[in-house]
Amino acid sequence: MQNVTLQLVDASTRPVIERLAQLDRHEASQYTEALPGPDGLYDFPRLSDFFTEPEHHAYLVHAGEQLAGFCLLRPFEGGSTFLHAFFIVRALRRKGVGMRVTTDLLRSRRGRWAIAFREENPAAARFWRQVATEVVGDNWTEESRRGVFTFLHLDVDQHGA
Repeated sequence: MQNVTLQLVDASTRPVIERLAQLDRHEASQYTEALPGPDGLYDFPRLSDFFTEPEHHAYLVHAGEQLAGFCLLRPFEGGSTFLHAFFIVRALRRKGVGMRVTTDLLRSRRGRWAIAFREENPAAARFWRQVATEVVGDNWTEESRRGVFTFLHLDVDQHGA
C-alpha cells in the first residue's frame, strides 16, 4: 500500500479542509437530512475552532502524493481526545487508507480516545469497531448518546499498540 501521512493544517491549507468539509457534510446529509444554506454551503459547526482554539488540531490525509481526506481532533470529557471528524474521499475508500491513517494516529497519541459515529451508517459502524479492535483488541467500550451517536472509548496508554 502507498504511504499514508497526516499533515497538520496551517493558514495556507485551511481552505483545503474547508472544501473537504463540504464533501463530508454532503455525504453525512443522507443521515442528518441537513440541507445546504442559501449560499450553497453546508453548515459545519465548530470548524473554525480547529484553527483558533488550543488543543484543537486539523490534519489533511495524504495517500502518497494525493490528497485523501482530513481529520479533526479536539479535547473531550475526562481528558480524552475526540476524533471530531474523519473523511476519506470515495476513490480511496476500502483501500486501506482510512484504516492505516486512523490506527497510526491513535497509536501516535497515546491516551484516552473517544470516537463517535451514527449506527444508521453501517459502513462507518463496522469501520470504527474494526479500528478500535485493531488498536486495543477487545479492550474498548461503547455507549449510545442521544439515541443518535454511538461513542467508542479506548485507552491506548493502558492497552498499547
